[in-house]
Amino acid sequence: MAPETDAWVLVLTSLAGGEKHGYAITQDIAERVGVTLGPGTLYGVLARLEEGGLIEALPAQARRRPYRLTAAGTEALSEQLRQMRLVADLGARRLRTAAAR
Repeated sequence: MAPETDAWVLVLTSLAGGEKHGYAITQDIAERVGVTLGPGTLYGVLARLEEGGLIEALPAQARRRPYRLTAAGTEALSEQLRQMRLVADLGARRLRTAAAR
């Protein structure tokens, strides 16, 4: 998976926990996954997700603009996680098979 794909999955996963502004998304991802998204990466991903209808910007609150997941975003994240689970399961099976040889 390309790093950009990883970033959009991380952002959608963060927003699946509730609406957040950019800094809160970055903090959530860093605390829970140990990945630090730079501002350029984060705001680029947010712009693409918003353009794609996967998230929506909410009215600004004290100079911060929160975002929330849309129904399409929930569906896209669910599908991506399903595919990631398939790959992880296949990889684990193949590693067990290779270790048994």
